[in-house]
Amino acid sequence: MMNTILKLTLAALLMGGTVFAQDDIEKKSKEKVPNDWYQLDAASTGYNGISLDKAYTLIKSRNLKSNRIVVAVIDSGIDTLHEDLKPVLWTNPKEIPANGIDDDKNGYIDDVHGWNFIGGKDGRNVKEDSYEAARVYYNLKPKWDGRTVDESSLSEPDKIEYKTFKKAELKTIGDGKGSEATLVMLKRIQANLSKSDSLLKIALGKAEYTGNDLEAFKPGNTDDTKAKTTLLSLMKGNDALDQTNKAFLEELNGYIAGEEKKEEARKNPPRSYRKEIVGDDESNINDRNYGNNDIMANTPFHGTHCSGIIAAARNNDKGMNGIADNVRIMMIRAVPDGDEHDKDIANAIRYAVDNGARIISMSFGKDFSPEKNWVDDAFRYAESKGVLLVHAAGNDAKNVDTADNFPNPIYINGKGRASNVITVGASGNMNNGGLTASFSNYGKSEVDVFAPGVAIYSTIPGGNTYGNASGTSMACPVVAGVAALLLEHYPGLTPQQLKYVIERSATAPAEKVNIPGTEDKAYLNELSKTGGIVNAYEAIKLAGTLKAEKPKSELPKSKIKKTKLG
Repeated sequence: MMNTILKLTLAALLMGGTVFAQDDIEKKSKEKVPNDWYQLDAASTGYNGISLDKAYTLIKSRNLKSNRIVVAVIDSGIDTLHEDLKPVLWTNPKEIPANGIDDDKNGYIDDVHGWNFIGGKDGRNVKEDSYEAARVYYNLKPKWDGRTVDESSLSEPDKIEYKTFKKAELKTIGDGKGSEATLVMLKRIQANLSKSDSLLKIALGKAEYTGNDLEAFKPGNTDDTKAKTTLLSLMKGNDALDQTNKAFLEELNGYIAGEEKKEEARKNPPRSYRKEIVGDDESNINDRNYGNNDIMANTPFHGTHCSGIIAAARNNDKGMNGIADNVRIMMIRAVPDGDEHDKDIANAIRYAVDNGARIISMSFGKDFSPEKNWVDDAFRYAESKGVLLVHAAGNDAKNVDTADNFPNPIYINGKGRASNVITVGASGNMNNGGLTASFSNYGKSEVDVFAPGVAIYSTIPGGNTYGNASGTSMACPVVAGVAALLLEHYPGLTPQQLKYVIERSATAPAEKVNIPGTEDKAYLNELSKTGGIVNAYEAIKLAGTLKAEKPKSELPKSKIKKTKLG
């Protein structure tokens, strides 16, 4: 869940020294990128955004009627009290708030604004969790560890399982070289930053301050100067000047805690964080009426930021404008600090579909999916009901044509793929690092389109707080927002038509771009299916040329059994 750039700048610190020298910080501050750069038009501003204002101008000129669209965000939670999100929260019309009764009899009590699939009925919530690689490795270890295996003699299911075990073993155990030393270095960086923060609190005279406060601060002694440079270099490198020291350091500490969990998993089975709190039968997909209605919980940064990109209230003179202007956000909490569980994702998708979402934004991913058949079935269910799924490509600078990134639209049974899924890579802008984000996954076949995902300014928890974050996690809701804008004005479009419009209207850069994670360059059509960056204006133009299609009359049979509650 951590800001992707923070991982990269921490890596730079591990290599020695600060991320930016003081003169670099001052130089960078003079190259201020507009907060809304990702919504701007490249031709008129020079920033490689999505031409949103041009899209609204076109909509107005065509007198297009706007229809309200529900967008589900499967994520970590949302600040339900945020000034720019409170007006756009989806409200379940059949549920009476806080009466402790399942008024609409859907199995979820008081699900007024969505549902939390990683919460307990006692009100506790899962904040952190283990990584799927470790869960898979220790689950399969009793069967395969230490065996001499002739793969040619294995049945096909066992062959797949054995390969999964070996992959999980490599991911979890690895060669062990340098992992403990790296963790020691990270802990030193953590201690140094904590010390700097303590000094700066005294020097600034307040417990909480932003990166902007720190940038304006004039130190009076050598220790304060060093403290400022240490922390500001990392905040500057993350485009996190709008964040508070508390939020930024919490994110850092969360990342380091995750690295500690990975190191611990090399020696011991991961703790069952989810099982201790949720209390369902995780092996049974039909046991799905679990969780609670606390969609804010204790980890709402990621989901709050993604939701604002899609639909933060527009033109209210507060903070920022979301992409779509007539949307209601349904928050479904299913993503912890760690890897999500397949059962929760499958049930989150079904909940969204059953409660009227037309688009589902999914900014999460992992390397293993032990119950992918459950997620595949949920994808089919969404497809049958006319719901578009938008998924982040991932932040490992890898080619997902050959490397796993789940969930993906390829059915595990080998029989085709979902036609209602868009996979999104992250782009940047020529004034700030290049057209492709250095961290973004890519793939000529498996990444459909790129969208802005670097230094994206949006809502963050705090009621009236805003800041930047980077990742394909931000590019995904950009595309979800554009899809919602299209559907508002052309509500008859099918998911397949929406996908067609977004992909066909994407703008292809003429020049070669950086291949993420390397110093090499390639044309964008070698890194994605469309070779383009999403463009709202061109998408609106193209959508007006299509005819709405009738939904399919016959729906595929679900493998999920009905319960008494539906």
